Amino acid sequence: MEAVLDELIAALRCLPGVGGKSARRMALHLLERDRVGARRLAAALETAADTIGHCSVCRTLTGQPTCSRCLDTGRDHGVVCVVETPGDVLAIESATDFRGLFHVLLGRLSPLDGIGPEELGLDRLEARLGDQTVRELILATNASVEGEVTAHYIAEMAARHGVRATRIAQGVPAGGELEYLDAGTLAHALSGRREY
Repeated sequence: MEAVLDELIAALRCLPGVGGKSARRMALHLLERDRVGARRLAAALETAADTIGHCSVCRTLTGQPTCSRCLDTGRDHGVVCVVETPGDVLAIESATDFRGLFHVLLGRLSPLDGIGPEELGLDRLEARLGDQTVRELILATNASVEGEVTAHYIAEMAARHGVRATRIAQGVPAGGELEYLDAGTLAHALSGRREY
């Protein structure tokens, strides 16, 4: 019986940010206080693992061959926001009124890690640019070195197709205090200033 509990704890540790103590606390909570929740969680995980894949157009997570965003004729198909992960799609959708489409890279360029244009499916993005419907790419990759390199690479691709490429603003967060910002963030904020 203890081996089963150890296996559950080990399985929970695969979640990001969950260490041994947190995994043990979750396992014990589910077994001691919420067996119905444990069964519901197990069933939901199994169903999701068996049915969710990547959209054939934008590569976000979906239970259909093409996601509902890509099929939505009410969205602006001429504006595509390029992000690194499906989580980025959810973050933008929940925090903004963005009504364009997305393209999910599922990573960022990192030659040292063996991640090049092929691994990010940039050929699919280039095909989207070549079909003449996209007029603007919004580059919403992270502000890391790899994210910046990825954005630059995609901006050059867009330019070859005559598509406008814009970059999301970066800099001082709302409520942030200048003295606590790192030098890179402050430099980005100062160089990316706009008319007030």
